[in-house]
Amino acid sequence: MELRDRIAARQITSVEATRVVLQRIERIDPTVGAYLSVFPDRAIQGAEAVDRRIAAGQPVGVLAGVPVAIKDVMCTSFGATTCGSRILEDFHAPYDATVVRKLLAADAIIVGKTNMDEFAMGSSTENSGLKRTVNPWDVSRVPGGSSGGSAAAVAARTCFAALGSDTGGSIRQPASFCGVVGLKPTYGRVSRYGLVAYGSSLDQIGPVAQNVADAALMLNVIAGHDPADSTSVREDVAPVSDYLEKLNEPVEGLRIGVASGFNAGADPAVQHAVSQAVDSYRAAGAQVIEVGMPHLDYAIAAYYVIATAEASSNLARYDGVHYGHRTENPADYIEVYSKSREEAFGQEVKRRIMLGTYALSSGYYDAYYLKALKVRNLIRSDFVRAFEQCDVICMPVAPTTAFRIGEKANDPLKMYLSDIYTIAVNLSGVPGISIPCGFDDAGLPIGLQIIGPAFSEAKLLRIARMYEARTDWHARRPAVAE
Repeated sequence: MELRDRIAARQITSVEATRVVLQRIERIDPTVGAYLSVFPDRAIQGAEAVDRRIAAGQPVGVLAGVPVAIKDVMCTSFGATTCGSRILEDFHAPYDATVVRKLLAADAIIVGKTNMDEFAMGSSTENSGLKRTVNPWDVSRVPGGSSGGSAAAVAARTCFAALGSDTGGSIRQPASFCGVVGLKPTYGRVSRYGLVAYGSSLDQIGPVAQNVADAALMLNVIAGHDPADSTSVREDVAPVSDYLEKLNEPVEGLRIGVASGFNAGADPAVQHAVSQAVDSYRAAGAQVIEVGMPHLDYAIAAYYVIATAEASSNLARYDGVHYGHRTENPADYIEVYSKSREEAFGQEVKRRIMLGTYALSSGYYDAYYLKALKVRNLIRSDFVRAFEQCDVICMPVAPTTAFRIGEKANDPLKMYLSDIYTIAVNLSGVPGISIPCGFDDAGLPIGLQIIGPAFSEAKLLRIARMYEARTDWHARRPAVAE
């Protein structure tokens, strides 16, 4: 990260860099709406502390002085943790999420928390109960979701990197829509302690960045086992690499997999850009192999049973009693529970709770939830077999570029299909990355999705960097960021 190196070399101070970012937020964010909360005083104090240690020749962390942002689904002991919901609008967590502690230990400067679809349920950030976020490339378009605020902030250069969470594509899809890099690590590679749960077997925290190297640096900071998270994988089982160490070394004998027929549903501009990206790998010496993945067509159906079932369970805790919004003058406990949830949950959250509750109910569990789990295993098996033939699989991130605000808001099925290319990655637990690979005729970014086997992030990032080094898509900026 160039800024980190310049701060370490004392070419610029962290305070100067942080002030520039805060000024940009003040100037640009009223238009983009990426942030739910900003911490100017805290950020400047942190930057001053970093500058003092650098001036004294004391050791500093690998992100020393770099302004970053975090999606407002991660607990912080400073500021509110809202999850983009009115039910948690005034909730202040008593502790920091593990990834937040790791960022602070690396001396990053957290300038704010970003907007999101409520409880990470959405593909456009239109489901936020608190604020609207727009796409920096075209303010009439959505930034994607649910980590739309993080992607928009990075694209608008109102932070140098950000953290998002990905349950069904919520890092990769907004990264594609906003023309930045977004990585969903392997399930268990990054601690979920302090991440407010949506779908516990699907959620994973990952970085959003301006380029592959910055994403690798962020992953270096947040990856690793955490005893506080029982789903975090021990490093003797899957060691954590230095993701920057060999980043610029091309992968020899690279085999690129393309899922036969699966990309046909994408818009022509998306298909063309992804095809051109695959051709770029072929020109670099890679072998392109068609792989059969017959169960990917069932991913959407399986996901919206499994994810909503887990959401139904996870969101039962918002009951108007323990914390969060509580209705006024309830007649009895039943009314506390029902009215608090009715008043403060948005329509999409209510829809998913009802879907999940139905799928788990007596008489329907076997027909829906159990069957979805079986389909999940078949999809996972598709990936296992495919990776016996290839190193990574390339496909679109989304079937379209960023759509217009309101275009799909009243059609849940059309909105759900926005994640058709990303959901299988979460069901299988494998890592995936979105990198810029072109623009459509309207000047909107297109992302290439590269998917690797479990815990292959080091190779995945190297392969992403191979393409990035041959193109300049990642270097282009929206007009709002100039």
